[in-house]
Amino acid sequence: MNDRDLPGEQSTQQVVVQPAIELSGVAHSFRSFKALLDVTFQVPLQSLHGFVGPNGAGKTTVLKLICTLLKPQIGTIRVFGLDVRTELTEVRRRLGFMPDHFSMYRQMTVYEYLDFFAAAYGLSLDQRTRVIADTLELTDMGARRGDLINGLSRGMQQRVGLARVLVNDPDLLLLDEPASGLDPRARIELMEILRALRSMGKTIVISSHILTELAELCDSVTIIDRGLVKYCGSMEGLLDHEADYPTYRLTPGQPLNGQFDQLGELPGVVGLEPVEGSQDVRIAIDPALLDSNGLLRAAMDLGITIAKFGPAQRHLNQAFMDLTEKGVR
Repeated sequence: MNDRDLPGEQSTQQVVVQPAIELSGVAHSFRSFKALLDVTFQVPLQSLHGFVGPNGAGKTTVLKLICTLLKPQIGTIRVFGLDVRTELTEVRRRLGFMPDHFSMYRQMTVYEYLDFFAAAYGLSLDQRTRVIADTLELTDMGARRGDLINGLSRGMQQRVGLARVLVNDPDLLLLDEPASGLDPRARIELMEILRALRSMGKTIVISSHILTELAELCDSVTIIDRGLVKYCGSMEGLLDHEADYPTYRLTPGQPLNGQFDQLGELPGVVGLEPVEGSQDVRIAIDPALLDSNGLLRAAMDLGITIAKFGPAQRHLNQAFMDLTEKGVR
């Protein structure tokens, strides 16, 4: 009798969850321009994943490789465990791609447009009727089903574009700047739709430059710059990720006035900025010259009444700036 036959023993085998997307050592060039140098990252299953980087970082190239519009030159890409080279047809069945700038048949009505794409996916008339009704309800476009696309606002056209991506009920959505050109209300409503889709079990990858919205929406993120991945992991981990210098947040008991400049002149203070919407300040220090206790004492010596003091969590904007390089590649 071996260990596995002992009564009362239970299997301790760990269940490995397959990522929705997995890139390993991916490189891609357009003639002499090396768009991607060595891209490796994973997107967790059923996550809302942010994909960010400066202009020219390689974001759109990565998205096109994942959705099979480009063929990988070097490295491997898997979608739900499927190789995008050898299992292309099945990969396409399971994903929907909404590019930043997409063409629309503007002389069609909303319903005709969705019906055209549903038919292209091979859905029967009954299936198309049901699916289109569901997608129009989800995107709140049911009342505009008979309107010409040409007469819709930018925000409504974005909703129709998202509805078009959903007609084949994909497990993975790749959205390239989905909120581009939208007014604040339209962006908020779009984010609510994406949260609803995630609650249905879909994996969503969003490429965007609106970093504050990604911080509120996404649970994981990948940052890419100059063809290389600079970070991939949880949003919480990124915001807690160690910067070049430790940063502290100070809440004064009263407005600082001239004491703000005096804080910036302290030996060892290498960064000082106000926190928008409050009296707080963020102070970065060089630990070789000043520690947190020394900073606290120096602030009190300046006559600052301190209501609260402690390590500052970085904003996504600051994390992005810390991890990416200046200039255009």
